[in-house]
Amino acid sequence: MASLVEELVSVLEEEERIYRQVIEYANQKRQILIDADVPALETLTSLEQAASDELLSYSNKQTQALKDIANVLGKSDEQMTVTKLIGCLANQPDVQKKLTEARDRLLAAAGELQVINVQNNALLQQAIELAEFDLTLFRSLRQAPETANYDKRAYSTGTLLGSSGFDAKQ
Repeated sequence: MASLVEELVSVLEEEERIYRQVIEYANQKRQILIDADVPALETLTSLEQAASDELLSYSNKQTQALKDIANVLGKSDEQMTVTKLIGCLANQPDVQKKLTEARDRLLAAAGELQVINVQNNALLQQAIELAEFDLTLFRSLRQAPETANYDKRAYSTGTLLGSSGFDAKQ
């Protein structure tokens, strides 16, 4: 049982290490988004994807460790979580403390990453809005303005002014 809990603690610590790495990538991404550096964003995205794959692997190991611990304790493996395991370890305060600290550090890292991702999402939305504004502006520069001509039913005729520019005679 103790070796299973130690394995779970090491898995949680590795997950935290990967989260810290992803947090570093997310902080770099913020500056890349501000600079609008698309090639750097592509590179960083591939690094994030590799870290996410590694994180998924450790998450599966965590799930398996919790199932193994649940089997040893005679509990249902679907209901076993790290928090419930901490509650089950009341008679082993040193193991309980290590597991609690590892869980709390992992939750703190995940929360920090969530905050940074919300900020980066806002930056991305602003970049998209700016690009749409620029496209609309460029399209409108190529169009001539409509005249205020109406037909007898008071509908705009949609006649465009000529694109010749200024028509004043000297």
